[in-house]
Amino acid sequence: QVQLVESGGGLVQAGGSLNLSCAFSGRTFIWYAMAWFRQTAGKEREFVAAISSTGGSTNYVGSVKGRFTISRDNAKNTVYLQMNSMKPEDTAVYYCAAKFSFSRITYVSPDEYDYWGQGTQVTVSS
Repeated sequence: QVQLVESGGGLVQAGGSLNLSCAFSGRTFIWYAMAWFRQTAGKEREFVAAISSTGGSTNYVGSVKGRFTISRDNAKNTVYLQMNSMKPEDTAVYYCAAKFSFSRITYVSPDEYDYWGQGTQVTVSS
């Protein structure tokens, strides 16, 4: 069974940065495509960024392109989300997700993912 544990959330001022981490365990990390989603109260879970199992492909929602970077360290079984130039509208609970897929494909729909972390709160003050 895959377990995902997010960390790195917190409170940051607008324009600031945070680096989220998601520790993966229970299966072979390199066989899984990974992604970050976010959710605010009363709204559906929103795709933020994805990375293929090989790390060769990434994908971002338009609102974070140029500000956020997803990466993975297969030696550490960890996926990261570096968030720069943050805005108040980035405030949300951020979730890490994993999908069994040994390929260069990235996936943007939450329905595609098999496993989820518990989430970490990110708050950006204006």
